[in-house]
Amino acid sequence: MKLVYISAFFGIARVVSGMCPSYTDYSAVPHGPYSSGAQKIPSMRPPLVCRTFNNPTIESAIRDISSSIKDPDWQQLFSNIFPNTLDTTVAWHNSSAPFTFLVTGDITAQWIRDSSNQVLPYLPYTATDSALSMLVLGLINMQAEELDAYPFGNAFQPPTRSGLKPTQNGIGVNLNVFPKFDNKAVFEAKFEIDSFASFFQVSSSYWRATRDARFIYNEAWESAVSKILDIIVLLQQPTYNGRVLNKPVVGYTRLTSEAKETQFGSGLGNPVKYTGMVRTLFRPSDDATILPFLVPANAFLCVELEHLSNMLKILRVFPDIRDKAMKLASQIRSGINKHGVAMHATHGKVFAYEVDGYGSVLLTDDANGPSLLSMPYLGFVNASHPVYQNTRNMVLSFEDNPWYFDGSYIRGLGSPHTSYLKVWPMAVAMRGMTSDNSEEVKECLDMILASTSGLGLIHESVSVSDGKDYTRSWFAWGNTFVSQFVVDAITRFPGII
Repeated sequence: MKLVYISAFFGIARVVSGMCPSYTDYSAVPHGPYSSGAQKIPSMRPPLVCRTFNNPTIESAIRDISSSIKDPDWQQLFSNIFPNTLDTTVAWHNSSAPFTFLVTGDITAQWIRDSSNQVLPYLPYTATDSALSMLVLGLINMQAEELDAYPFGNAFQPPTRSGLKPTQNGIGVNLNVFPKFDNKAVFEAKFEIDSFASFFQVSSSYWRATRDARFIYNEAWESAVSKILDIIVLLQQPTYNGRVLNKPVVGYTRLTSEAKETQFGSGLGNPVKYTGMVRTLFRPSDDATILPFLVPANAFLCVELEHLSNMLKILRVFPDIRDKAMKLASQIRSGINKHGVAMHATHGKVFAYEVDGYGSVLLTDDANGPSLLSMPYLGFVNASHPVYQNTRNMVLSFEDNPWYFDGSYIRGLGSPHTSYLKVWPMAVAMRGMTSDNSEEVKECLDMILASTSGLGLIHESVSVSDGKDYTRSWFAWGNTFVSQFVVDAITRFPGII
């Protein structure tokens, strides 16, 4: 098989053949040298010539942060995971426009949610590094173009001008989706409101880090934001208008043997009453919702609508969008507080995972963010909020959360996406990020360090009892999020590792 690796250099996509292996293959085998600690963490960065985006500022940051870490295993693991997005996922970058297409890892497509999260650890360096700034600005421009063309998509194919070929989605068959989409432009059309929130998040976060507002004057950005706000209003509406069905907004069905891969009600989702919250067909795991008001995704959307409105207020632009965003955020927040809180028999008042406005509630949590566990990280509540603390106790309980698993190898949140008895290390990191207890944070760090199956990277999920049983050796979002957790932990608790 001919080995081909996509590399970006000075904004021009080029193909390096016969020299660089596919990182999917490279990440599945350990490479030396190894760390001197008990875990013997391998060196998993691709050779310099094979990295998709080389940046001296990030190389300096790796050295500086690693010098604050005493544990040689963590030094090596951090050096592997912090630059993983830059090393392996910049499939195309045009620095002059700019435009950036980031793959999620072993799937050659750009998820709105994943790509936004993949660049968040680099934002602190964008104010002083123009190359990094252009990379993130290019991602915002790319997402704006994608969502302007098809706002209901969650993952997209590379643009034609990139020279990259579209990838066939193996599960994107036997579909009935509306609005219709072009599978040469859209990789997956599972509608998820966290995609909207992620687009707003990377836009406003980049602006706060750099005060660079050029993306706002990109016609596609303004158009995408306007379309998204209009869709949000439509998806707040109840399923029924009196005794008549309201006009459908978005639908998704697929011929499949797995319930999580299709939707109820001929693709429309289960019925809802008006709450102020926004319906979604799929969770951030890309699994179907059971009750359409996904509370943590609505919390994320609420916060990012507030950030969007505040940014536009300071910039004194687009007053109609500014006011509409803040009004929607207020309605969503009110809806969560009134309809998204339930009484648990053991834990008292908790945030529900999903609700429908009729009184039905789903009390659980999922490893993927946004999650109930992540609500302080998202900025919706403080970690000390009593309802959040009750919720945290519920979701981290083997007795009370059916998707919390506890085994001899690792314990934490799993997901229907990876089935039973598999924990996502990313969710273990989220537990640590939302804790102010140094012992709990250290426990999370220890579990993550031991979970790499000897491969020195963060997996999507790992078995609670068998470290060799994992999904995805190359999962860029997981790598960059755990690196965020490491930086957070050593900042709050110097010397913890």
